[in-house]
Amino acid sequence: MTKLKLYWRLVRLDKPIGILLLLWPTLWALFAAADGFPEWHILVVFILGTILMRSAGCAMNDYFDRDVDLHVKRTQERVLATGALAPREALYVAAALGFMSLGLVLTTNPLTILLAGVAAFLAVTYPLFKRFFAIPQAYLGIAFGFGIPMSFAAIQGSIPAVAWLLLVANIFWAIAYDTEYAMVDRDDDIRLGVKSSAITFGRYDVLFVALCYGVTLLLLGVAGDWLGYGWMYFAALSLSAMIAAKHIQWIRGRDRQACFKAFLHNTWFGAAVFVGIGLEVLS
Repeated sequence: MTKLKLYWRLVRLDKPIGILLLLWPTLWALFAAADGFPEWHILVVFILGTILMRSAGCAMNDYFDRDVDLHVKRTQERVLATGALAPREALYVAAALGFMSLGLVLTTNPLTILLAGVAAFLAVTYPLFKRFFAIPQAYLGIAFGFGIPMSFAAIQGSIPAVAWLLLVANIFWAIAYDTEYAMVDRDDDIRLGVKSSAITFGRYDVLFVALCYGVTLLLLGVAGDWLGYGWMYFAALSLSAMIAAKHIQWIRGRDRQACFKAFLHNTWFGAAVFVGIGLEVLS
């Protein structure tokens, strides 16, 4: 396998679900902040920045988890775990992607640049939280949702309260979908001493996933009300609620494949919310 293909796998460009789960809340915020179609420059900066930072985050995650991944069924073929790439190569890739992201964000305003530094810190430190934090998925939700305040900062030059409300909604959504993901690895994580919400919630895991979806939808509803959105947005939220209900149905048996299917399907939850915002601000 060529180096390029190995690097491609390192940053998970062959598995774009992570990019989508990071991109949807960013797009929510961009269109909400612009109250219409955002400037092309800002839209391109944030889409490319999302791809670059998610890729850098994957490289850092695999660097920190390289000794653990070898013992987890789902991750034992990752390129650092198998030795196909050296650990230092992951650091070089992450650094290169980080500098590219920096070049993009420098074309925005000072507040966005400041927030980008916080976002970079979150991306780098997330893998460490799995070592000691009982619900690292909450920290993931902050990291994956930090494009929300950045979007408002880039477009409006400030961060209104609704941006933080959307960020909190994203945190609960991330706990829901990443718990589904963690349910796939629960047995391996228990054996290796890795923390996850699936372990913390225990036999109440499905209940907590359902509650997190519920809180997400409630907060998104409040955000829509604050933004003055009408029936199209709330119809889209109803569709997201039906998608979430389907996920709960899939994970009730705690089958690994079903839980992973539910996790992957969350892109449609995020897409439905985006369609609702788009219909409101572009109509």
